[in-house]
Amino acid sequence: MTASPPSTARQPAVFIGHGVPLNALEENEWTRQWAALGASLPERPRAVLAVSAHWYIGATAVTAMSAPRTIHDFYGFPRELNEFEYPAAGAPELAAEVAEAVKPTWVGADQDSWGLDHGTWSVLTHVFPDADVPVAQLSVDASKPAGYHFDLGTRLAALRDSGVLVLASGNVVHNLAAVDPSLGDAGTDWAHRFDDHARELLTTRPEDALALTEHPDARLAVPTADHFLPLLYTAGMAAGSGETLDAFTRGYAWGSVSMTSYRSAA
Repeated sequence: MTASPPSTARQPAVFIGHGVPLNALEENEWTRQWAALGASLPERPRAVLAVSAHWYIGATAVTAMSAPRTIHDFYGFPRELNEFEYPAAGAPELAAEVAEAVKPTWVGADQDSWGLDHGTWSVLTHVFPDADVPVAQLSVDASKPAGYHFDLGTRLAALRDSGVLVLASGNVVHNLAAVDPSLGDAGTDWAHRFDDHARELLTTRPEDALALTEHPDARLAVPTADHFLPLLYTAGMAAGSGETLDAFTRGYAWGSVSMTSYRSAA
């Protein structure tokens, strides 16, 4: 079947709780919802701008290569996962659009150092299984406070109106030191409290998302910022467009990882 042509129709703001890399290979309750997201889009986007927890560096940069490599940024998983490729084209023209959208914030154009990490491709292989939508990645600047990332999200909202799907990927709750496989898909009490409060804010007043950093359970739920900060991009996009978010998946992995995902209306 020939893919439909890319569109400049308005795209939703999306945050995916991506969990473990093995989700790339599995069909489960999470990946079925990611596939349903792709099928539900108003039209196929002209490009994806992915904000992944796994490109967490001391700068703000966007990939600008025409053929990004598939990065296997993990160890201890089956060979099949290490050999997995997601051959989406790059979107080098999007780098200039991102830089323009977030002025006066400086954004570097990465020509060769990065690509698509598993925070991006483990999700997109279900959303766009034919890898037929060009993809660029935006780094998460580890040197900046939470408000910086929320503000960038508000300014990136304009890209949605030109057919760009801005998809952030991380986890609302992500504490690997507290992982307990015996808990299966149950969440700890503190994970529930933080995740539930996030849902309350994001579904009613995403402009208040920064308050999550002051939540009593934030130290346990967000011991490091890398997986949490992508959520603020989606919250900022919603707030910047005067929208709220809907939680289209909810749940936990091993007690201390939230798999909750959000999207706005297109």
